[in-house]
Amino acid sequence: MPAENLTRDEATERAALLSVASYQVTLDLTAGPTTFTSATVVRFSAAAGASTFIDLIAPTVREIELNGVALDPAVAFADSRIQLEHLAAENVLRVVADCAYTHTGEGLHRFVDPVDDEVYLYTQFEVADSRRVFAVFEQPDLKSVFTFDVTAPAHWTVVSNQATPEPVAVPASPAAARWTFAPTATISSYITAIVAGPYARETGELTSSDGRTIPLGVLCRASLASHLDTDNILDITRIGFAFYEKSFGRAYPFDKYDQIFVPEFNAGAMENAGAVTFRESYVFRSKVTEATVERRAITILHELAHMWFGDLVTMRWWNDLWLNESFAEYASTLAAAEATRWTGAWTTFSSLEKSWAYRQDQLPSTHPIVAEIRDLADVEVNFDGITYAKGASVLRQLVAWVGQEHFFAGVQAYFAKHAFGNTTLRDLLVELETASGRDLSQWSSRWLERAGVTLLRPEITTDADGVITSFAVLQEVPAEHPVQRPHRLAVGGYDLVDADDGATRLARTVRIELDVDGARTEVPELVGRRRPDLLLINDDDLAYAKVRLDPTSLATATAHLGSFTESLPRTLVWAAAWDMTRDGEWAGRDFVELVLGNLAHETDSSVLLVLLRQLSTTLEVYVAEEHRVAASQAAGDRLWELAQGAAAGSDAQLQLAKAFAARAMTPGQLDVVAALLDGSRTLEGLTIDTDLRWELLTSLVVGGRAGSAEIDAALADDATASGEREAAGARAAIGTPEAKAAAWHAMVELDTLPNALLETSIGGFADVLDRSLLVPYVEKYFDALEHVWATRGSDMAQDVATGLYPAELAAHPGVDLLAVTDAWLEQLGDRHPGLRRMVVENRDSVRRALAAQAADRARD
Repeated sequence: MPAENLTRDEATERAALLSVASYQVTLDLTAGPTTFTSATVVRFSAAAGASTFIDLIAPTVREIELNGVALDPAVAFADSRIQLEHLAAENVLRVVADCAYTHTGEGLHRFVDPVDDEVYLYTQFEVADSRRVFAVFEQPDLKSVFTFDVTAPAHWTVVSNQATPEPVAVPASPAAARWTFAPTATISSYITAIVAGPYARETGELTSSDGRTIPLGVLCRASLASHLDTDNILDITRIGFAFYEKSFGRAYPFDKYDQIFVPEFNAGAMENAGAVTFRESYVFRSKVTEATVERRAITILHELAHMWFGDLVTMRWWNDLWLNESFAEYASTLAAAEATRWTGAWTTFSSLEKSWAYRQDQLPSTHPIVAEIRDLADVEVNFDGITYAKGASVLRQLVAWVGQEHFFAGVQAYFAKHAFGNTTLRDLLVELETASGRDLSQWSSRWLERAGVTLLRPEITTDADGVITSFAVLQEVPAEHPVQRPHRLAVGGYDLVDADDGATRLARTVRIELDVDGARTEVPELVGRRRPDLLLINDDDLAYAKVRLDPTSLATATAHLGSFTESLPRTLVWAAAWDMTRDGEWAGRDFVELVLGNLAHETDSSVLLVLLRQLSTTLEVYVAEEHRVAASQAAGDRLWELAQGAAAGSDAQLQLAKAFAARAMTPGQLDVVAALLDGSRTLEGLTIDTDLRWELLTSLVVGGRAGSAEIDAALADDATASGEREAAGARAAIGTPEAKAAAWHAMVELDTLPNALLETSIGGFADVLDRSLLVPYVEKYFDALEHVWATRGSDMAQDVATGLYPAELAAHPGVDLLAVTDAWLEQLGDRHPGLRRMVVENRDSVRRALAAQAADRARD
């Protein structure tokens, strides 16, 4: 067992022995740049005479005292555990340690702002990193009350789960002050938080449904404060509070609500109780797309939903992590669609989240939604498309199955019964069964305990007059996951009609909602009707399943894709076309033509964002290698044409200009990028702001038109943390053997890059026009992988394992990437299951790319 691991069996055994009354955590953050002092007093009851352990990761443990008896740290502390022997019925444990700051986004992360040299700290504890800051029984079902006492520089702001108290001067150190927070509610350790530094703070308030005034705070680094749009953030927050308190039938469960945007954050956000941390890129210093603004709003609503589902009521063990995340995904999308200006949020969900789920669910590593989580190593690689997106999709299916009113009645009963406790999935299903009158055991077995995604295909016959004589939905199941599932879905019929403006539109003329179950489900309601121009299975996107269009419907859709009166059915057609391409049923170049021919008609920003990503993926790995360059060059020309034709200052103009710069490769295309950057060419409405300037420069770097000198000059003009990240990515993108070697050395052979610089460097490294530059790193990647996995933090190790896998060389001459990967997997054996899973997923992307390229080649 790895030194920092914890198994489910150990956690179950420990939970049976212990009940934790309280933690008193005292932190001194003035000791220096590498470590801080942590003193923890834990009061807990136990089975008398029992033995157990408490978790701590620290370079030095100075004192351990159990029930007044000093323990020798050299004996009691090993790896990540302090052994506790011969416990009393009631116990007091005191641990004093020097804990380490990190630069990995785990534990207590330390960041120095290059603008003003100020220090900023924040904690990130999920999955099991509160033990990097204080001694703790690190598992979600040993909830307790936490009291934090923090000493820090006097000019700092300190934030925790409770309201920030007035600081008290420290007589022995005039430059320091002490903040003593009130005890928290009963919560799990992974949602406790400390955020400290000279953060700029803006405030607001709202009135909860129980009449309390809830203080609101929005914080970020001082050097970013001028870009913080607090009013917008608080508007979304207030909408979310009102929606959730009504839907959940329970007032907000904590005393205040701070939202802090922190540097070098690994995830999008984290649901610390009353002190949510967000990725700093959500503070917009340049113009961003509407898709990004919507994503921030959804993220705000997602984390707020966690205050009830996850923080108030918490999973007993990490196998129900999916329920926390899926519920928040579902609730945030519902709230956005029903209570904000993003009424098309389910379109975004279909385009972004569901496509992620379908992709994840077709990997060899796919797993049931209720995953088998044996230990911490399992859960760390389980923050995936199954846990978030498939789970949320299936919850939406469940809501359609039992009815939204019954669903939320069950949720309200669940919160009332289990507030401040821990639960399993069964606890929620019991309440939903009671509210709806449906037995959900079979539904749970099929949907939550079995992996895989099914495919729904229409079977239709018509007579000579175009009248439907039979219509059925066929459910095809993957051989490796042969389970027929029940679906609540709609079949929509769309016809081409003349609109008032004289244009021809695809409008829905029939909708039939039904239960689909088994290999074949007849739809008699369509029999005897004239066949619509397009028939769409899973209209309104209620079900979780891939779909196909019949040939007539596919022809109508591709010819009139921009003619839908609503965005969601158009998105479902896009999804079907993408699935066909990924599955090798449609040539990659056909998908490219479909996208480039219809992007101008796409009105949804998030859908446009996804389509541009899918276009890039198709050009890079699904178009046959011998056609890739020509197809990419033609796509670049078309993207620039579309950018010029887009409305001045529009979201589409910005997205298309960015996509063009990312694809520029011919001398003429690079000339346009250079002219946009130096201002000799303009596009009406397009502002070349700081972030877009970096994108244009990086395009020129990849194209060989710029290098280190230009990057240094740009960084001098943008001497910020964001500038440093962009510069790191641009340097890694320089297309010379020397630059690639330097980037590899920094990313892989050294262990000094902070997480944010590693992330952008990985992104730049593989961005090449000449793929032969990457060939030497195939062997280097596999040689380094186990060492990286064993020595880096979880997030950074995963970044290297996935981001530096040379998938671009799937069909490169002289490289048999599948064979090399297989040989490495064979020698790895059963070591490092999490790493093995990631490389198996990487391998599958190569297998899929080769199959798709074969389909594209067969087009000729």
